[in-house]
Amino acid sequence: MSDDNSGSGYVESEYERDSKYISDRITSDGSSAWPVEPGRYRLVAARACPWANRSIIVRRLLGLEPVISMGLTGPTHDERSWTFDLDPGGRDPVLGYERLQEAFLARDPDYSRGITVPAIVDVPSGAVVTNDFPQITLDFSTQWTAYHREGAPDLYPEHLRDEMDEVMERVYQEVNNGVYRCGFSGSQRAYDKAYQRLFTALDWLEERLEHQRFLMGGQVTEADVRLFTTLARFDAVYHGHFKCNRQKLTEFPTLWAYARDLFQLPGFGDTIDFPQIKEHYYVVHKDINPTQIIPSGPDTSHWLIPHDRDQLGDRPFGEGTPPGPVVEGEEVPADHGPGGIPHR
Repeated sequence: MSDDNSGSGYVESEYERDSKYISDRITSDGSSAWPVEPGRYRLVAARACPWANRSIIVRRLLGLEPVISMGLTGPTHDERSWTFDLDPGGRDPVLGYERLQEAFLARDPDYSRGITVPAIVDVPSGAVVTNDFPQITLDFSTQWTAYHREGAPDLYPEHLRDEMDEVMERVYQEVNNGVYRCGFSGSQRAYDKAYQRLFTALDWLEERLEHQRFLMGGQVTEADVRLFTTLARFDAVYHGHFKCNRQKLTEFPTLWAYARDLFQLPGFGDTIDFPQIKEHYYVVHKDINPTQIIPSGPDTSHWLIPHDRDQLGDRPFGEGTPPGPVVEGEEVPADHGPGGIPHR
């Protein structure tokens, strides 16, 4: 997700995320202007972006690929928007756009806020429906149930929602956004405060996960998806680029095993593209990394080391089943996997 629309001016005296999104929803009960309708909508995402990565994971876990198509932008963007430079001719094959900005302007010709991923686009009109990333994945779980694959896990169990919402809010404020608060701090005082908040939260998570396999117990939920996308980027980007360097993820015994457990589950690691992740952060954030040099490390092959977390529970998808193979055309290139190893 682009955190402003300048393409490079990210550092602030004390970073505060702009959270004003196009908040329309696609609903199954006719309560919104956008009804659930197979084939009508296109998810536009970027593998580099943690917020967009959530939507890729949830779509795959629920088996929504046949009913919600996906377009992927390249890992970098300029001051105007994310671009479809991975596609032949540099245009999204369904929308015909070169830039995601075109979908936002189709919705509002005077749109002047950041052009962010993920975004759901109405294919017939070419206009953005929503870029409200927390709600997009919850609606995948609750509004598209008629089109979930057989055996899809319940990622937002009703009996856990009150506690889940509290956990996810803390994870968002202190960890997902916490790494950005460190990286984009423009003063020592702001950075020191952000650093303390982040590692206080990571210590809490280390303790919470010591005796349960996932954040809400014995099976994967939306809460795990939201934490995973930050953990997957921690050592590759946040530890160095964002100065989140009290310790690496690999130096948290429980969190590191937990992160590997998720990575090795179908639907998680097979959505991660470390080269794209590094290229995005080190190239786009020019005020933090003026040379735009992309580091060669770290070695990512150790994401495939056994985690031994299954002793805490052996049904990560609950009463459901893992997703099948990645849909053709949506695979991460084998040489972009950890250490060049194809994802499992």
